This record gives sequence, C-alpha cells and structure tokens, in this order.
Amino acid sequence: MKLFDVYPLFDITPVKAEGCYVWDSEGKKYLDLYGGHAVISVGHSHPHYIGRITSQLNQIGFYSNSVQIPQQKELAEKLGKISGYNDYQLFLCNSGAEANENAIKLASFITQRKKIVSFKKGFHGRTSAAVAVTDNPKIVAPVNASPNAVILPFDDVQALEESLKTGEIAAVIIEGIQGIGGIHVPSEAFMTQIERLCKQHGALFIIDEIQSGYGRSGRFFAHQYTSVKPDIITVAKGMANGFPVGGVLIAPEIQPWHGMLGTTFGGNYLACAASLAVLEIMESEKLVDNAAKVGNYLIEKLKGFSQIKEVRGLGLMIGLEFEFPIKDLRNELLKKHGIFTGVSGTHIVRLLPPLSLSMEQADIFLSAFEKALATVAVT
Repeated sequence: MKLFDVYPLFDITPVKAEGCYVWDSEGKKYLDLYGGHAVISVGHSHPHYIGRITSQLNQIGFYSNSVQIPQQKELAEKLGKISGYNDYQLFLCNSGAEANENAIKLASFITQRKKIVSFKKGFHGRTSAAVAVTDNPKIVAPVNASPNAVILPFDDVQALEESLKTGEIAAVIIEGIQGIGGIHVPSEAFMTQIERLCKQHGALFIIDEIQSGYGRSGRFFAHQYTSVKPDIITVAKGMANGFPVGGVLIAPEIQPWHGMLGTTFGGNYLACAASLAVLEIMESEKLVDNAAKVGNYLIEKLKGFSQIKEVRGLGLMIGLEFEFPIKDLRNELLKKHGIFTGVSGTHIVRLLPPLSLSMEQADIFLSAFEKALATVAVT
C-alpha cells in the first residue's frame, strides 16, 4: 500500500525538535516560524508537556466517555479561568473541523433552522458542514455543496442584515482572524454588528478561534480585542501542542440533552493531559504576553520593508502580502537560511511560530528575511 498523494511535500524529514527549532534527518537545524499550521503553541518537546503525557500514559491512556474522567472537568475549569469564559460549557472533540461541525450542528438544534452564514476567504474545515461554509470550491465535493451555506462578502453589514432578515439563519460563523484566507483581521465594528444582528434575528454567533485562539494574537482569543461575546467559540490547533484535540465553548444558556453531541476519542485521558500541560506552560511562562510583545516587534519591523505590499495580523499571527509570487522567497528562506514559513495563495507569507519565540529569534528571522529579499530581487 502507498500513501494517498494529497500533499505537496518538501524534501525534508524532521527527526528532532526543541523549542522553536527543528532538525532534519541530515542534521540541519531550522527555525520554525510556522509551527505545523499554528499547532505548536508552547514550543516543541517542552519537558513539562512530555512529562504530563508520559505520567498519564503510565496510569491510563484511554477509556470512553461512558465513565467519569476527572481530567475533563479540570481542563474545563482551567480553560474557563484563563480564557475569561468561566461560565461557559466545554465539549471536547478531536480537531478543528470537528469542533466547527459540532458548533454548526448545535446552532441548528437550538434554532431549529438550517442555514449558516460565513464569509469570503473563510476556512472552517474539511468535514461536511464545515467545508460547505468554507470559501474554497476546490475542496467542496458535490456531496458537501449545500444550499444551507450562505457565504457573504467580508465586512458587508448590509448583506449580512438582508440574509438574517429571512429568518432562516441558524448561525453566523467567522474566524477571529482569517488564517488560510491571508491573515485578515475583522474590525471591531463588523464584529459588533454581527453580534447585534444575530441577537436581533435569533441566530447564534460562532467565532472560529481554531487558528487565532490560544494566545496567538496576543490575547487569549483574537475576538477579545473587541467587546463581543459569542454564543459559541471553537478551538483546536494550539490547544494541545500537536496532540489531536478540539473543543467547543458553549454559552451557559444553551442547554444540552443526552446524545445531543458525541465523540469516541474526544476528551480522552491523554488529550486532557496534553491540553492541561499547554495551559500550565502558557500561564507559568506568560506566553500570551510574549506573543503580544514579540509579535508587535516583528510587525513594526516588517512594516519597514518597502518590498512588502501589506503587513497584517496581531501578535504571532502575521501575514505578509507581496506584489510578486512568493515561492522563490519562501524557498530561499527555507533552503539557504533554514527557516520554515507558511503560505496563503501565491502572494502571501504566513508567520505562525510557537508563542515562545524570543526577540533574538525574531531578529534572526528579520536578518535572514532581508538577505532573502535581496537575493530574490537580484535573481
């Protein structure tokens, strides 16, 4: 059997990682400014993270959600305290797509409506309902295409109001910061209008913080730069530093019933241990503050490069848009300078490093970035 070839792969085989660095099978060291799609939040191979998971595995690794798992309650309490959503409820699952799938399903249950509003350039996952509200026809199979998905222009309040006036909308979903769409930060005015219109028309407000949450923006959630308080928040990527975990934070007025949502692997002992370790490290090492400090420094320095058309983002979620295709620039950074970066389309570089990135490591990147730009410009 061979692998189903759906990923274009770099000719690099990572075999070791620590902090913000990765080493390949040839012994080459790389500065990781992508964190495996924003997944590595507290740094690679953190000793507390390893210890937490190892200790749990030595006791019990898995049992189903038909028994008491105290670590789930511990995680819910810790997450509520750190995020500022103490009064919310937590449903644990396994991925971002699954979190959004359950959030959409929950909104439909509560409102007894079918349609979901999302926005242009938004990405919410690859499962059935989540991919239907994702603005990328290439990954929407015919079976997923749905008249229940209403994709509106970003920041268009009038279009949103007209859609909600129909009385058919179960929920509006928006990313705290659009990730794959190119690091677009929704304005506070737009977020406030979404919240107001949802309340006015009986729809639920879902904020997808799967990539933008867990401290990445310099606040625990990116939407906390605004005054809004959504009905549902979805989380995943940085939640467990690489262990597959997703979660749905649910407002207290939304009442569950047995069988409403379900999962086999969600909230298992190891998942909870990994997730608790992340929150403990974030708290003890003040990583949200670090993301704000180092991210703001990077953003200000990058704005000084005339070759960049626009610098967007908050904290350590940064997008660099260029007038020219960035393939050669990204390859130069990777192959010559040993720096991993991300991409959005053909003209945008994405930076999503571990939240532990230091000022010194930021300067290493800036120096390499300047040299790479000069090389690409010359060639």
